[in-house]
Amino acid sequence: MTKNECFNFGYISKRIGNKGELAFVLDVDEPLRYKKLKSVFIELNAALVPFFITKIQLRNTIAVVSLEGIDSIEKAEELVKAELYLPLSMLPALKGKKFYFHEVPGFTVIDKNYGNIGIIEKVLDFPQQSILQIKKDTHEILIPAREEFIIRIDRDARQIEVQAPDGLIDIYLNNLNNRPEKE
Repeated sequence: MTKNECFNFGYISKRIGNKGELAFVLDVDEPLRYKKLKSVFIELNAALVPFFITKIQLRNTIAVVSLEGIDSIEKAEELVKAELYLPLSMLPALKGKKFYFHEVPGFTVIDKNYGNIGIIEKVLDFPQQSILQIKKDTHEILIPAREEFIIRIDRDARQIEVQAPDGLIDIYLNNLNNRPEKE
């Protein structure tokens, strides 16, 4: 399994006790969905290694976990700070205007006023907000990935309809149209 086939589920924050138990910090919206998790991929030396879970206890976004084969302080310490991954197939399906960042690259963006403004290359995730990075020919358009700007997502047609803030697309279009000719 590769990272492209998985999503980051969280990380291992520390060892607990003397029998190899670990604290998983879960970076998910609904931690309770994973209370019966049977296995997880742990990133070790840039590779995803599968581990089977023998015991899991959830405490909000922290899970105390026992892994098969990890039965000592030393073995557990080797895993601390490692990233956790699960297959994309384990993500719940989203509906309406919600989307996963990994699912929209390649979607066409249709603005209510300007029509087709390009293809999403990726979603840039910044602390302040997420941004749709859209490619139009050889140029880039950036639009905040905020629910109030998204009108509709058509997953079958691979399109996102938006109404960008007034003037935002003009900034990019005017920059495209008013550039001096190269001599």
